[in-house]
Amino acid sequence: MTVFDDLLAALLIDPNMAVDASWQRGTGVPVALRVLRSSPDRLQDAFGTTIIQATDILQIPASFGPVEADDTFTIGTLVLAVMHTERDADGVAQRVFCRR
Repeated sequence: MTVFDDLLAALLIDPNMAVDASWQRGTGVPVALRVLRSSPDRLQDAFGTTIIQATDILQIPASFGPVEADDTFTIGTLVLAVMHTERDADGVAQRVFCRR
């Protein structure tokens, strides 16, 4: 493990930084995990009008396994559908881009 793996592990157990979630593929069994969540709003152009789109980006360990489009994450009562994922440059974490 690298220092970056250790740092991500420390962030995921910190109650001020990470939240409990569950991940589910299709009708499979939900898997509990901790995620780092950010919710930036994105500006989109729709027919010449700028709209604000709410998005959620989750950070999870890269070792968690493949997360695919249309998988879901549940945080409390909020259900997030995966749009796509990206690995970080060091291969430590996956950023999961979701829609509400």
